[in-house]
Amino acid sequence: MTHDQETVRISGHIIDSLLLAKVLDIILMMGGTFDLEDVVIGKTREEPSHARIIIRATSSALLDDILKAIQPHGASVERESDCRTDAAPADGVFPDNFYATTHLPTHVRLDGHWVEVDRIEMDLGIVIDERSSTARAVPMGGVRRGDRIVVGRDGVRVTPLPRPRERDVFGFMESQVSAERPHAHVIVDIAARMRQLRDWHRQGQAESKVLLAGGPAIVHAGGREALAWLIEQGFIHVLFSGNALAAHDMEADLYGTSLGYGLSAGRAVPRGHEHHLRTINRIRAIGSIAAAVESGVIKQGIMAACVRHRVEVVMAGTIRDDGPLPGVITDSVAAQAAMRAAIPGVGLALLVASTLHAVATGNLLPATIPTVCVDVNPAVPTKLADRGSFQAVGLVMDAASFLRDVARELGWKS
Repeated sequence: MTHDQETVRISGHIIDSLLLAKVLDIILMMGGTFDLEDVVIGKTREEPSHARIIIRATSSALLDDILKAIQPHGASVERESDCRTDAAPADGVFPDNFYATTHLPTHVRLDGHWVEVDRIEMDLGIVIDERSSTARAVPMGGVRRGDRIVVGRDGVRVTPLPRPRERDVFGFMESQVSAERPHAHVIVDIAARMRQLRDWHRQGQAESKVLLAGGPAIVHAGGREALAWLIEQGFIHVLFSGNALAAHDMEADLYGTSLGYGLSAGRAVPRGHEHHLRTINRIRAIGSIAAAVESGVIKQGIMAACVRHRVEVVMAGTIRDDGPLPGVITDSVAAQAAMRAAIPGVGLALLVASTLHAVATGNLLPATIPTVCVDVNPAVPTKLADRGSFQAVGLVMDAASFLRDVARELGWKS
């Protein structure tokens, strides 16, 4: 039987990060065979390892599928050539066979030089600016007719993340998610990372912002005060949410309820189901959340803290929203673009109690950003932790407990 074959190379921390084992396993699982050649194992933690792998498959189609599957793990075809491009046939349409990105650091070869792809995230295309010899990731809706889009996989190199040097929860395989695992050491490490990033942010260092994407369960479950304190103390710099988090936060300030449930009384209050509607209506009459805070109508809580401490807020609406509040972006494409624009500079992402916003935010993040996903539903942190990064941590716990525990670790006196 004749076989199609290709030679690939893989280098970096391929032993301790288990990348070589993953690549070989994928080849066999997909029905291919391999010969290992020129394997060089680094002798120190800093020294990279290298391997040359000859892959054989029973058809060119199977070989192509194998190469596609192992590329995200850092295996690149040995024969180096420049990336190929085709012109986008219309606005919002990629050419056939466009290269679909991962969230890992990616380079393309232009005129014999490897160029890093800017603003990388998963499931985008790559547009080439031939005049400046630059490359950037572009969403399908952002492509314009005539843009030069990378097609195929020639001249594309994906670099897996090495295991981080820090000996904390972000440096180990904490992506295993279980409700029965202890959380205390994870909370300590997350708080330490937030403290470090706050110090860096105050010093004006890059990639020092902390992003929190949260849902209304933060307010319902009693995490509002802790989150407001974290914002006031400078630990949170970007907030992603929907209409509900802001509405119920301000409802709590105006009426002492969240979705009509008395936060201090511990029971539903008469006509409480109207409170979030009356809150939204009042803010709409004032004109904006910022104006409501500045005028003293909204005095405390998450949104008040965001306004007073200049936290960047992106509120993305959904079809089920009441109102919505002023500032909620109801065009989902525009909301995605606003979220995407807020991500540069983020050094840690906390995705707390919002399935939709957790998944949406996770899909926008490059793999280099450490991410914590917290939800009482284990399916949510599992989905995010399975994105392929060492630096993804999943916690199965309620939002209020997480935020209170982190805040206490950072000095909050509840």
